Amino acid sequence: MNILDKIVADKRIEVDLKKSLITQAQLEASVMMERTSISLAEVLRKSSSGIIAEHKRRSPSKSVINQSLSVQDVAKGYADAGACGMSVLTDGKYFGGSLDDLLLARASTNMPILRKEFIIDEYQIVEAKAYGADVILLIAAILRRDEIKILSELAKGLGLDVLLEVHNKEELEKSLMPSLDMLGVNNRNLKSFEVDLDISRTLSQDIPDEFVKVSESGISSIGAIRDLKEFGYQGFLIGENFMKTDAPGKNAAEFINRLEQ
Repeated sequence: MNILDKIVADKRIEVDLKKSLITQAQLEASVMMERTSISLAEVLRKSSSGIIAEHKRRSPSKSVINQSLSVQDVAKGYADAGACGMSVLTDGKYFGGSLDDLLLARASTNMPILRKEFIIDEYQIVEAKAYGADVILLIAAILRRDEIKILSELAKGLGLDVLLEVHNKEELEKSLMPSLDMLGVNNRNLKSFEVDLDISRTLSQDIPDEFVKVSESGISSIGAIRDLKEFGYQGFLIGENFMKTDAPGKNAAEFINRLEQ
């Protein structure tokens, strides 16, 4: 069993437990359900930088990245830096995140927030909306086509943007449907955690223009982003590069300023 299989197996147990503690009806009663979400896809289309900055404490591939900073400070720093949006990891066991991080980020900023999670159940979509997310992530590697359709259509019905993540052509071809807003190409193989930016370059030609193209993982230089823009990418998810520093917001600001020069 690879790391992705382990994560998904644990996530099924976690979701079943959550359902027994807080019902979907209780989530649907949240005041956040009435909030109008901000479209990350629209922000990316108009942006000159395309940076989606991530809050990530640790990961299976790098262990601890940064556990000393408050999510509120990181969120405010990213907003001040001019990031297009913020990605918040909510998986606890493998990434050290939580839904509380999502709530705190939402209370700290008005920028679009992506709930970065291993979503396998409709419950998690409602949960994302109830805790203040604007965007949800769906990972093609762990979902069948019919599951992608059901989950993405539910998200759209709740006013959320949908970022669908793929790693190869097979995942891309099974996933294309009108209920997606953004196609994310993960340069990191979730089964081996190896990173290769050529994956974004190769898959770019197969992504229809109606979707905002987002490149994820392993992006650490201005040159890499400028290169990927030539392949039609409008969004760039960066986490580790900012979070491994003592001041993610300050580093994001400097990065974005250099990128826009």
